[in-house]
Amino acid sequence: MRHSAISDSTGHRPSRRGIRPALFYGMFAVLLGGNAVTGTALMMAPDIARLLGGQNELVLSAYEDRLAQMRVEIDRLHSRNYAQAGDMNLQLQELSAQQEVLLEQHQLVRALVTKADQLGIAAVTPAQDAPLELSLETTHSGNPDVAATAASVAQMMDETQMAMTGIAVAATERTAGIVSELGKLGITLDLPDTQPAGVGGPFIAADDALASVPMIEDANAVMDALMLYQAARDSLSVAPVHMPITGNFRQSSGYGNRKDPFTGARAFHSGLDFAAATGTAVLSAADGVVTFVGEKSGYGKVVEVDHGNGLITRYAHLSAYLARQGQSVQTGTPIAKVGSTGRSTGPHLHFEVHRGDKSLDPKPFLDTGKRILAMLG
Repeated sequence: MRHSAISDSTGHRPSRRGIRPALFYGMFAVLLGGNAVTGTALMMAPDIARLLGGQNELVLSAYEDRLAQMRVEIDRLHSRNYAQAGDMNLQLQELSAQQEVLLEQHQLVRALVTKADQLGIAAVTPAQDAPLELSLETTHSGNPDVAATAASVAQMMDETQMAMTGIAVAATERTAGIVSELGKLGITLDLPDTQPAGVGGPFIAADDALASVPMIEDANAVMDALMLYQAARDSLSVAPVHMPITGNFRQSSGYGNRKDPFTGARAFHSGLDFAAATGTAVLSAADGVVTFVGEKSGYGKVVEVDHGNGLITRYAHLSAYLARQGQSVQTGTPIAKVGSTGRSTGPHLHFEVHRGDKSLDPKPFLDTGKRILAMLG
């Protein structure tokens, strides 16, 4: 590399003891990396918060503005260092651009991993201690080994991309599992439509200068998968697939034809019986609204809850009421106490599921709930 000589006011030239190439490139890398890391952390934080809030269109616009600001800052650094150093390898500029994309990608992955953790999804994540600064490796001659450094940056970018893919796959698989399980019960989920409506225009080839935008679109696609999973998981609260009783109990009778305990003749039993001590809490099997509190012939004291989708659950032979008609309840809300009122041989909960005027076997509902909970861990 050629060094320019500087003369002092007397015309004498100082000794040619310039900065060593390896030291200069190292200082340049640290300066550039430090500014990029700091700039990214400060400017991306508000957008990450909006990303977690689901405002994806605002995120795209905000990121484009901040990417432009970061490019201006990096260009300024390049210009200053070019003026000081003279002829700089253009590949260093390409690496710094790659590093900029990597830093943004890493911030997005951190945000997505945080959201996935909140939803109980454990995803493969990049090494937390992986260095984010552009660390230039050198050859035996002391010059920067651009190829090795580029390979290192590319590897880190692949790792962060793999993390985003892992989150999306896990969320999509769980969503599909919930939809499938509830679909077997005739429950159709009303999930949000993540596809934009009212879009179009002529096909124009992609602009390679906007390389960072697809990365943000990938992150938004992962966030869409997480939002769909969250909606599917939340829908479980309105599906009567949760046990209506806890503690010490046993199933004492199933759904369908059985020997009547009073007459000994064959008779139809329209629900499940769970034998338990008098006073044991009876829980709502899902979110809903209490539509009936009172007595019915043969059932004794009864509470009924409407869960939407045409589904109603009935809890009978109760000893006491804990809910009132018109009350909104959540999954697991205590609504009554086990008893032996009505046509009953001993304290137990009689649990029914109805779609319209037709009774359904509650067992497939409760079994589905167990499978889904096991799938979600």
